[in-house]
Amino acid sequence: MHYEISSSTTFPIAKINLDNGESIQIENGAMLYHNGKVALEGHMNSNGKSGVGGMMSALGRKMTSGESFFITKATGTADDSEIGIAPANPGVIKALVTSPGNELRLNTGAFLAADDDVSYNMVRQKVSRAIFGGTGGLFVMETSGSGTVLVSGYGDIIPVDLNAGDDYVVDNAHVVAWDEALDYDIAAASGTFGFKTGEGLVNKFHGTGTVYIQTRNLESLAAVLKPFLPKASN
Repeated sequence: MHYEISSSTTFPIAKINLDNGESIQIENGAMLYHNGKVALEGHMNSNGKSGVGGMMSALGRKMTSGESFFITKATGTADDSEIGIAPANPGVIKALVTSPGNELRLNTGAFLAADDDVSYNMVRQKVSRAIFGGTGGLFVMETSGSGTVLVSGYGDIIPVDLNAGDDYVVDNAHVVAWDEALDYDIAAASGTFGFKTGEGLVNKFHGTGTVYIQTRNLESLAAVLKPFLPKASN
């Protein structure tokens, strides 16, 4: 994937150049523009399954992880094809690299685009993690294959590197992605579900790898805006 992430704007876009016949996968609705030399094809987010099985797979992903039912494939029709994409949330775009043995797990809403050689599976979390966690619900996305994955986050995205023996505690709503090699537990920050501190639930990561953290979260923004929103009348 040949890409350029704009750095002169508060809310960047990714400009991607495609050769003739080269394809990428992008989040449904992420396209801003293309130069007329890109073919767009929407298909069910079924990870290669077809027919009724594919439809159920795509529907299951939407219901359990919040992913889009459809995903878009963009293919260059000339060597100077160009497409611009951006996430729905106000924040940065970061390029991550995945390969066999160095897979990534992505939080709900983090995926923006990927090389066509990158695929992913939905990995079931432990029941306690799924019920109480903020990292994708019952399932999280785990990449496979080799290539570049573009992810987005609200605010900035910072990497935190862990070494064996380290523990790192991250608020659920701030987790964007993490190395598959890391293990994690979900727990209350303090007291009963964090009510004593107001911090709610946290992810306790341990192992060797990297966690990618967004510096803002949409849940907090929604809470700030709620008092100013019009109330529905009876």
